[in-house]
Amino acid sequence: MHGEIITIGNELTSGRTPDLNAHYVAGKLTASGLNVIRITSVGDDESMAAEALKRALASSRFVIITGGLGSTEDDMTSKIVATALDRPLCLDHGMLRKIRNYVAAHGIEMTPPLEKMAFMPEGATMIHPKGAVCGFSLIERDIRFYCLPGVPEEMRHVLDAFVLPELLSLYESPPVMRQRLLKLYGVDESQIAEILSELMRTSGEVAFGFYPHFPENHITISLRGDDAPSVTAALDKVEQDIMALVGPYVFATGDQEMEEVVGRLLRHHKKTLSVAESCTGGLIGHRLTDVAGSSDYFQGGVVSYSNQSKTDILHVNWKTLERHGAVSSQTAEEMARGIRKQMKSDLGLAVTGIAGPEGGTREKPVGTVYIGLDAFDGTVSRRYRFRGRRKQVKLNTSMMALDWVRRRLNGDPLLPGI
Repeated sequence: MHGEIITIGNELTSGRTPDLNAHYVAGKLTASGLNVIRITSVGDDESMAAEALKRALASSRFVIITGGLGSTEDDMTSKIVATALDRPLCLDHGMLRKIRNYVAAHGIEMTPPLEKMAFMPEGATMIHPKGAVCGFSLIERDIRFYCLPGVPEEMRHVLDAFVLPELLSLYESPPVMRQRLLKLYGVDESQIAEILSELMRTSGEVAFGFYPHFPENHITISLRGDDAPSVTAALDKVEQDIMALVGPYVFATGDQEMEEVVGRLLRHHKKTLSVAESCTGGLIGHRLTDVAGSSDYFQGGVVSYSNQSKTDILHVNWKTLERHGAVSSQTAEEMARGIRKQMKSDLGLAVTGIAGPEGGTREKPVGTVYIGLDAFDGTVSRRYRFRGRRKQVKLNTSMMALDWVRRRLNGDPLLPGI
């Protein structure tokens, strides 16, 4: 059972909007054991979109189309599908009632553009007619076409609740498809591929995927088989082999984020954390408190951006600042000790650096960052050089700092600096 995805919209082909729908649909189809043979993005051009649909008739068993179902002039998906499949556009009275009920409930005037949304290709069936959002489907030459909303949240709901279950019901004996996601930090994509090259050659039918997701790198391992136990066992074995090779860099699996992992470890070890931030401007504290229940382990934080705040709040020595500068290992260590003492936490984490684009020197160029970590057994600091724009430097700094806490609690060595 193989199919393709067609996303429609000038905002996609112009680069103004990332194609989140294609990414999500492809991932869900693949994880469900369905093959995606092609993904096509076209602008709001009737002839180009119709051509993509006609091509799909010759190569796919199902086609998922997103976007272009709204009321604006450039929302032309219904017309495009009707043209490509040589079907007239017909008024769907169920859809018309749905639109009229909506505008009445919201005090909106019924207009021709809104009424336009009720016209579908002849033979089309509304998807999810009782819900707040819907699409339509039809069959042409035994090929199933699903036209879904372009708004990502709406599209995902219709896909997950209706389209995927229907596609999977077409199998007499669905193949088993399983996929694992491992998230790594501190090692780049080329290094990962080199380290795992031998394992990739000896892992049989298991498919490896490498995906940069700044500042992380993701690995997927996928396998299709006839029964769940054998597929699961094979993936377990490969995942164990990966962990043996790059385990310290793997901070999470599945949907987990770094701050969730750090929070879980802090709670497990019954440790508390406080942070002193300069160049990140509160980003680390923001990430930590994005996790529900973080008050169990996060004592608090201080954004000590100026030298005065570093001395007044964190008790960094003026002589340290004069002799070594605000961006130095000595300052990072004193910040870490100061925040730990002020907040009475088990761990004190500090960052100070030059996020750019100005402020760098030959000795300390833009992207220079010092991280400090203080605990009962002493204080440690490292110097890093992060590349990229200001936001990238700040994000990488927050990621490295949180990874320090993760590694400390896991008993792994801290990543070396420069």
